[in-house]
Amino acid sequence: MVVKSAFIIMAPDGDPNRHRALVKTSKMEITTVVIEMMNFDQAVKVCQDLVQKEGVQVLFLCPGFTHQAVARIASAVGDKVAINVARGDVPGTNMVGEILTKEGWFAEEG
Repeated sequence: MVVKSAFIIMAPDGDPNRHRALVKTSKMEITTVVIEMMNFDQAVKVCQDLVQKEGVQVLFLCPGFTHQAVARIASAVGDKVAINVARGDVPGTNMVGEILTKEGWFAEEG
């Protein structure tokens, strides 16, 4: 049996219809999908489609997902799907924040 999983990540220009990749071995498949930054409605829809249409059994969510968004996804896909959320330690999280800021991922305030 093949274990089907998906990794959902966010980017300011993420488009789940265009930004998607699949890696397969004889025992596992992982689909990576990039959604629009903080678009949790889109995330819910993408996760539902992955589970219902592609048979995904395990979801991995990037650290940008809030607890509320994780709960919405869990409710939408049902209790037969494992959900894992990537979280980093404080130094790593700060480092990533600095990198994303430097690369212009966040709108400037003003």
